[in-house]
Amino acid sequence: MSNSADSPRTGSSPERRGGFRPVRVLTVGVFALAGLIFFTSFNTAKGTNIRTDASLLKLSDLIHERSHNNGELEESNAALRDDVESLGERDTGITEADEKRLGALEENAGTENLKGEAITVTLDDAPPNATAKLPGYPEPEPDYLVIHQQDLQAVVNALWEGGAQGIKVMDQRLISTSAVRCVGNTLILQGRVYSPPYKITAVGDPGKLKDALAASPAIQNYMVYVNVYGLGWKVEDDGAVTLPGYSGTVDLQYAEPLEQ
Repeated sequence: MSNSADSPRTGSSPERRGGFRPVRVLTVGVFALAGLIFFTSFNTAKGTNIRTDASLLKLSDLIHERSHNNGELEESNAALRDDVESLGERDTGITEADEKRLGALEENAGTENLKGEAITVTLDDAPPNATAKLPGYPEPEPDYLVIHQQDLQAVVNALWEGGAQGIKVMDQRLISTSAVRCVGNTLILQGRVYSPPYKITAVGDPGKLKDALAASPAIQNYMVYVNVYGLGWKVEDDGAVTLPGYSGTVDLQYAEPLEQ
């Protein structure tokens, strides 16, 4: 095959008028696609600024909004429950012994207020610019500087081990079906969302509760990060306090198989 510079094409011009040119077709396609994108964007925005329109809530905003709504529903539910109990006390037809046994069950279930001596444990994230305070430890990774689900669970479990009669995490009383879960650096508890610092209050013998915290292997591991990277940790005596009763639903929810 000869080189085109050595063998120029004769009898033809560089451009053939009226011939098929793929570049022109591609150009038309690009303009058509641009027009479609413009129309779709306009139709979506409906005359608003897509980047700054307040009606397009971020996911985090939606989560906090639902959390606030759940809090209001819990308050409403608690008020309705008080009304039902008040009506039920008018004429229950049960004996005094039955009432005492029912009261004990309600106390153990966590649905009644609980008074007693208490301590509060506070956990918090480390400063974002934290560095290793002690020699021999690596510089922190992001996970080292935030509170994790297992940290909160370790404190709750240790307090139960120490004989806690009742526990409140943030402003909510724990019951047997409560699940302490974290998503990212936020706590989700019974439909509500919380950010650090996290406060856990337990009613019981303060000395035994503190001993249980100190004896927990999981908390001992957490204390390494407290001393090295500056994670927050505080244990305070509260004196006599009253834990609120749980006011949410106590119905168990579970999955059911689909009927074939």
